[in-house]
Amino acid sequence: EVQLVESGGGLVQAGGSLRLSCAASGFTFDDYVIGWLRQAPGKEREGVSCIGSSDGSTYYADFVKGRFAASSDNANKTVYLQMNSLEPEDTAVYYCAAMYGSYCSLDPLYDYWGQGTQVTVSS
Repeated sequence: EVQLVESGGGLVQAGGSLRLSCAASGFTFDDYVIGWLRQAPGKEREGVSCIGSSDGSTYYADFVKGRFAASSDNANKTVYLQMNSLEPEDTAVYYCAAMYGSYCSLDPLYDYWGQGTQVTVSS
């Protein structure tokens, strides 16, 4: 059974940091890219970052470049999203998702999804 389990969300003040984790199981980790996407109330789901499990290449949405960093621990099949300099506009449910292949995308076209973790940034 494929599982993606996010953790690490919470409430933080503007300017603060959080580190999200995504533990993957049930599929061949190296054959997939892992994305982080988010959805704020009343808004569409949007891509935040993507990391290639096989080569560690990373991609970011413009609105998080320089603030967020994705990394992968392939041995433990876990992907992280370090979020710094958080802004109230970053408030959303954050999802990790897996997509088969080596092509990274910020579009919500992923095969498997986690349940999401809430991130709330207060001003």
